[in-house]
Amino acid sequence: MTNNQEWWRGAVIYQVYPRSFFDSNNDGIGDLPGVTAKMDYIASLGVDAIWLSPFFTSPMKDFGYDVSDYCDVDPIFGDMSDFDALIESAHQHGLKVMIDQVLNHSSDQHPWFVESRSNHANAKADWYIWADANSDGTVPNNWLSVFGGPAWHWDSRRKQYYLHNFLDSQPDLNFHNPDVVDALLETVEFWLKRGVDGFRLDTANYYYHDVELRNNPPKEDVVEGSIGVRLDNPYAYQLHLYDKSRPENIGFLQRLRGLLDQYPNTTTVGEVGCDFALDTMAAYTQGGDKLHMCYSFDLLTHDSSMTHIRNTMQTIETGLGDGWPCWSIGNHDVERVATRWGNNHDPIAKSKIYMAMLLTLRGSVCLYQGEELGLPEAELEFDQLVDPFGIAFWPEFKGRDGCRTPLPWKNETLGGFTQNNQPWLPIAESQRALAVDMQDGNRDSVLHAYRDFLHVRRGHPELRFGDIEFLYNDDTTLTFLRSFQGKRLYVAINTSHQDKILPVEQTLTVLTLPEAIPSGYVDHHNTVVLPPYSVLLATVNT
Repeated sequence: MTNNQEWWRGAVIYQVYPRSFFDSNNDGIGDLPGVTAKMDYIASLGVDAIWLSPFFTSPMKDFGYDVSDYCDVDPIFGDMSDFDALIESAHQHGLKVMIDQVLNHSSDQHPWFVESRSNHANAKADWYIWADANSDGTVPNNWLSVFGGPAWHWDSRRKQYYLHNFLDSQPDLNFHNPDVVDALLETVEFWLKRGVDGFRLDTANYYYHDVELRNNPPKEDVVEGSIGVRLDNPYAYQLHLYDKSRPENIGFLQRLRGLLDQYPNTTTVGEVGCDFALDTMAAYTQGGDKLHMCYSFDLLTHDSSMTHIRNTMQTIETGLGDGWPCWSIGNHDVERVATRWGNNHDPIAKSKIYMAMLLTLRGSVCLYQGEELGLPEAELEFDQLVDPFGIAFWPEFKGRDGCRTPLPWKNETLGGFTQNNQPWLPIAESQRALAVDMQDGNRDSVLHAYRDFLHVRRGHPELRFGDIEFLYNDDTTLTFLRSFQGKRLYVAINTSHQDKILPVEQTLTVLTLPEAIPSGYVDHHNTVVLPPYSVLLATVNT
């Protein structure tokens, strides 16, 4: 078994998007007391930790990912005493608490940026990335924003451009300035002293930029549907060599790890989005002196084939060394799994089988709120959107609001989320029948499948800590072994609507799974039989 200081290894982390979780004061926006009020529910799932999306002071241009005060709670979410109460409640329930750290950029309303933009000579003049215009007034280089258009915005006060990898209201901090790094690490330590157990690091590979501001080369063979590629966004047409994933990032991650090592039992999970994400994940987690875990966007695409899953896993396993991965198939930035991978066919069955797949792979796991209910993507009209990303790219890309609508607690008009008739995003009619109160009493529901399978996972250290050896796959079927301390567990997954029959060389003893989870079996010919959308777990007899 792992020791207590490595609780994160094999942990299941439940992502809470506070705005949409539960509204305790009926202003239409979820809040920290709302999370505390539902702590019994989170604990009932059988997860190990909570990841809280940003709740810091912010003008909310990007709904909290534009921070104007790293060390305070935005009033719409409550106050610091509410945060302290949340931490205390989570710990009483045996749950760790991780918070989002948005270190790459701040809000343009952060006092640091207000001072930096005021002139060229102030104390924070180079805390952000400023550059002169070209002789013809154009932007300094060809770098692009993830949200569309140039990654440079003209500032009339300084008569210079500043860099923003995301919204122009999210200026990038200059990590080449040691004072910036010191200040950011102080904000991290502020929350460590407050009792947090770790951090999810937003855009963890974006921190450093090329000081020479060299142009990115074009990307060859841009293919729609490959990881991170949407042809309606010009960002996909560049190979991002110079604006992110720079080698200097390693040194910062080592300093960050050194700080966390002073606070036992804490952890980090970094978000990595780049052209070489799996290699970057390995580099960022190897050696025990950088990040504890990383996750990429490789499982957040539309490709749900078992061929893609196996190739992704084997690629990271080949280069991982002593590093550790964290996997997610859904979060607050992508279309919900039940829609993205379910294609509206058998969404309940598919929600269960993809859950079983995720929870049997090697690594830690992030679960996004609502996945345990099998929620589909909410369909919104243009005038209902609030996400600037979605508004900019409508209608080819409908943005992130569809996965961020309020969690349905009850099958009623306002979903039990609020008593305010105008929640910040509309309650999705398509999700109400899947509300918590509807699934709680149904032993065959997705919610019970999650609870039951998480209990199974907890009882088998092979699934939390073990090595993985792939045996067979086609596009809808995957089999592998998980091994730990001399014990081996055979796993077979069928994500299709047809029976699958697989020969097996090992002698197996099939585990009985809870009734909410469709299970395969071994027939008298020692052949594995997998009904549609089923999983088989079996111990390998020695």
